[in-house]
Amino acid sequence: MEKSVVNIYPLGSYTFGTKEPKMEKDTSVADRLARMKVNYMKEGMRTSVEGILLVSIVCLLAFNPTDFRKKLIDGPCNRIGNTFSKLPGGRLKPGENEIEGLKRKLSGKLAPSSLQPNWQIGECVATWWRPNFETIMYPYCPPHIAKPKVKTFPRTLSEREYFAVPKNLKLLAVPLFELYDNVQRYGPVISTIPQQLSRMQFNLVNT
Repeated sequence: MEKSVVNIYPLGSYTFGTKEPKMEKDTSVADRLARMKVNYMKEGMRTSVEGILLVSIVCLLAFNPTDFRKKLIDGPCNRIGNTFSKLPGGRLKPGENEIEGLKRKLSGKLAPSSLQPNWQIGECVATWWRPNFETIMYPYCPPHIAKPKVKTFPRTLSEREYFAVPKNLKLLAVPLFELYDNVQRYGPVISTIPQQLSRMQFNLVNT
Protein backbone atom coordinates (compact mmCIF):
# COMPACT_ATOMS: atom_id res chain seq x y z
CA MET A 1 0.00 0.00 0.00
CA GLU A 2 1.38 3.40 -1.00
CA LYS A 3 2.09 5.72 1.92
CA SER A 4 1.24 9.41 2.06
CA VAL A 5 4.40 11.52 1.73
CA VAL A 6 4.75 14.50 4.09
CA ASN A 7 7.53 17.10 3.77
CA ILE A 8 8.98 18.17 7.12
CA TYR A 9 11.18 21.26 7.59
CA PRO A 10 13.63 22.23 10.40
CA LEU A 11 12.19 23.97 13.44
CA GLY A 12 14.51 26.92 12.71
CA SER A 13 12.51 27.63 9.54
CA TYR A 14 9.63 28.96 11.62
CA THR A 15 9.15 32.25 13.47
CA PHE A 16 7.26 32.49 16.75
CA GLY A 17 5.59 35.52 18.29
CA THR A 18 2.89 36.18 20.88
CA LYS A 19 -0.63 37.55 21.03
CA GLU A 20 -3.27 38.20 23.68
CA PRO A 21 -3.96 35.38 26.17
CA LYS A 22 -6.64 32.86 25.25
CA MET A 23 -8.39 31.67 28.40
CA GLU A 24 -10.41 28.50 28.82
CA LYS A 25 -14.10 28.79 29.66
CA ASP A 26 -13.75 26.53 32.69
CA THR A 27 -11.51 26.52 35.77
CA SER A 28 -11.74 22.80 36.55
CA VAL A 29 -12.43 19.44 34.96
CA ALA A 30 -15.73 19.19 36.84
CA ASP A 31 -16.86 22.56 35.46
CA ARG A 32 -16.03 21.49 31.93
CA LEU A 33 -17.86 18.18 32.18
CA ALA A 34 -20.90 19.99 33.58
CA ARG A 35 -20.81 22.47 30.68
CA MET A 36 -20.51 19.58 28.21
CA LYS A 37 -23.69 18.07 29.62
CA VAL A 38 -25.56 21.38 29.30
CA ASN A 39 -24.33 21.83 25.72
CA TYR A 40 -25.36 18.29 24.86
CA MET A 41 -28.90 18.97 26.04
CA LYS A 42 -28.99 22.06 23.78
CA GLU A 43 -27.04 20.94 20.69
CA GLY A 44 -26.70 17.15 20.81
CA MET A 45 -23.48 15.21 20.18
CA ARG A 46 -20.29 17.24 20.41
CA THR A 47 -17.51 16.83 17.84
CA SER A 48 -14.00 18.26 18.25
CA VAL A 49 -11.04 18.37 15.86
CA GLU A 50 -7.32 18.64 16.64
CA GLY A 51 -4.25 19.29 14.49
CA ILE A 52 -0.85 17.55 14.54
CA LEU A 53 1.99 19.89 13.49
CA LEU A 54 5.24 18.19 12.45
CA VAL A 55 8.69 19.82 12.26
CA SER A 56 12.43 18.96 11.96
CA ILE A 57 13.23 15.48 13.32
CA VAL A 58 9.55 14.58 13.37
CA CYS A 59 8.44 16.48 16.45
CA LEU A 60 4.99 17.42 17.65
CA LEU A 61 3.99 20.99 18.44
CA ALA A 62 1.73 20.85 21.49
CA PHE A 63 0.22 23.55 23.69
CA ASN A 64 1.53 23.71 27.24
CA PRO A 65 -0.51 26.19 29.35
CA THR A 66 1.52 28.42 31.66
CA ASP A 67 -1.32 29.11 34.11
CA PHE A 68 -2.86 25.84 35.27
CA ARG A 69 -5.53 27.58 37.35
CA LYS A 70 -7.14 28.93 34.20
CA LYS A 71 -6.79 25.70 32.21
CA LEU A 72 -8.43 22.31 32.16
CA ILE A 73 -7.39 18.74 31.49
CA ASP A 74 -8.87 16.99 28.45
CA GLY A 75 -7.79 13.56 29.64
CA PRO A 76 -7.11 11.87 32.98
CA CYS A 77 -3.35 11.61 32.38
CA ASN A 78 -2.55 14.88 30.61
CA ARG A 79 -1.20 16.64 33.69
CA ILE A 80 2.51 17.53 33.55
CA GLY A 81 3.46 18.98 36.92
CA ASN A 82 1.23 22.05 37.18
CA THR A 83 0.40 22.02 33.47
CA PHE A 84 -0.83 19.71 30.72
CA SER A 85 -0.33 19.27 27.00
CA LYS A 86 -3.01 19.43 24.34
CA LEU A 87 -3.14 19.58 20.56
CA PRO A 88 -4.29 22.82 18.87
CA GLY A 89 -7.96 22.51 17.96
CA GLY A 90 -11.31 22.45 19.67
CA ARG A 91 -15.04 22.11 19.39
CA LEU A 92 -16.89 22.51 16.11
CA LYS A 93 -19.95 24.69 15.73
CA PRO A 94 -23.21 22.78 15.07
CA GLY A 95 -23.13 21.60 11.45
CA GLU A 96 -19.63 22.98 10.81
CA ASN A 97 -17.37 21.19 8.32
CA GLU A 98 -14.49 19.40 10.08
CA ILE A 99 -11.71 20.81 7.88
CA GLU A 100 -13.04 24.37 7.94
CA GLY A 101 -13.61 24.10 11.68
CA LEU A 102 -10.05 22.95 12.27
CA LYS A 103 -8.73 25.83 10.15
CA ARG A 104 -10.79 28.24 12.26
CA LYS A 105 -9.42 26.75 15.47
CA LEU A 106 -5.82 26.82 14.22
CA SER A 107 -6.19 30.48 13.27
CA GLY A 108 -7.61 31.28 16.69
CA LYS A 109 -4.79 29.46 18.45
CA LEU A 110 -1.77 30.18 16.24
CA ALA A 111 -2.38 32.92 13.66
CA PRO A 112 -1.72 36.66 14.08
CA SER A 113 -4.96 38.65 14.29
CA SER A 114 -4.02 40.55 11.11
CA LEU A 115 -3.36 37.43 9.02
CA GLN A 116 -5.53 34.59 7.74
CA PRO A 117 -3.18 31.68 6.86
CA ASN A 118 -3.93 29.14 4.17
CA TRP A 119 -3.87 26.08 6.42
CA GLN A 120 -3.22 22.79 4.60
CA ILE A 121 -4.95 19.92 6.40
CA GLY A 122 -4.02 16.28 5.78
CA GLU A 123 -6.14 13.15 6.11
CA CYS A 124 -7.73 12.19 9.40
CA VAL A 125 -5.39 9.83 11.29
CA ALA A 126 -7.53 8.97 14.33
CA THR A 127 -11.04 9.17 15.75
CA TRP A 128 -11.79 8.96 19.47
CA TRP A 129 -15.12 8.62 21.27
CA ARG A 130 -16.22 9.88 24.68
CA PRO A 131 -19.09 7.59 25.79
CA ASN A 132 -20.20 9.75 28.71
CA PHE A 133 -19.67 13.08 30.45
CA GLU A 134 -16.25 12.06 31.80
CA THR A 135 -12.59 12.30 30.84
CA ILE A 136 -12.21 8.75 29.45
CA MET A 137 -12.13 8.35 25.66
CA TYR A 138 -11.81 5.26 23.46
CA PRO A 139 -10.16 4.67 20.02
CA TYR A 140 -13.22 2.68 18.93
CA CYS A 141 -16.94 3.32 18.93
CA PRO A 142 -18.74 1.76 21.92
CA PRO A 143 -22.05 0.08 20.94
CA HIS A 144 -24.17 2.88 22.40
CA ILE A 145 -22.28 5.78 20.75
CA ALA A 146 -23.14 6.91 17.21
CA LYS A 147 -20.86 9.89 16.53
CA PRO A 148 -17.17 10.73 17.14
CA LYS A 149 -15.92 12.97 19.92
CA VAL A 150 -12.44 13.87 18.66
CA LYS A 151 -10.73 13.58 15.27
CA THR A 152 -7.04 14.32 14.70
CA PHE A 153 -5.56 15.57 11.42
CA PRO A 154 -1.93 16.24 10.38
CA ARG A 155 -1.44 19.90 9.50
CA THR A 156 1.12 20.20 6.64
CA LEU A 157 3.55 23.06 7.27
CA SER A 158 5.16 24.99 4.43
CA GLU A 159 8.86 25.88 4.40
CA ARG A 160 8.28 29.18 6.22
CA GLU A 161 5.55 30.00 8.74
CA TYR A 162 4.84 32.54 11.47
CA PHE A 163 3.02 31.41 14.61
CA ALA A 164 1.45 33.84 17.08
CA VAL A 165 1.02 31.99 20.37
CA PRO A 166 -1.30 33.30 23.13
CA LYS A 167 0.81 34.71 25.98
CA ASN A 168 -0.60 32.23 28.49
CA LEU A 169 0.39 29.23 26.35
CA LYS A 170 3.69 27.66 25.31
CA LEU A 171 4.19 25.90 21.99
CA LEU A 172 6.47 22.90 22.52
CA ALA A 173 8.30 20.68 20.04
CA VAL A 174 8.02 17.19 21.54
CA PRO A 175 9.96 14.30 19.89
CA LEU A 176 7.76 11.40 18.85
CA PHE A 177 9.95 8.97 20.81
CA GLU A 178 8.99 10.86 23.97
CA LEU A 179 5.30 10.58 23.13
CA TYR A 180 5.40 6.88 22.28
CA ASP A 181 3.59 4.80 24.91
CA ASN A 182 3.93 7.66 27.42
CA VAL A 183 0.31 7.58 28.59
CA GLN A 184 1.13 8.69 32.12
CA ARG A 185 2.54 12.02 30.93
CA TYR A 186 0.59 12.78 27.75
CA GLY A 187 -2.65 10.82 28.04
CA PRO A 188 -4.06 8.13 25.73
CA VAL A 189 -4.72 10.40 22.73
CA ILE A 190 -1.39 12.21 22.33
CA SER A 191 0.74 9.20 23.34
CA THR A 192 -0.60 7.16 20.40
CA ILE A 193 0.30 9.75 17.73
CA PRO A 194 3.51 7.87 16.73
CA GLN A 195 1.42 4.79 15.87
CA GLN A 196 -1.12 6.92 14.01
CA LEU A 197 1.61 8.50 11.87
CA SER A 198 3.46 5.24 11.13
CA ARG A 199 1.49 4.76 7.92
CA MET A 200 2.98 7.98 6.51
CA GLN A 201 6.35 8.55 4.85
CA PHE A 202 8.28 11.59 6.07
CA ASN A 203 10.58 13.53 3.74
CA LEU A 204 12.98 15.58 5.89
CA VAL A 205 13.87 18.74 3.95
CA ASN A 206 17.03 20.66 4.94
CA THR A 207 16.78 24.33 3.96
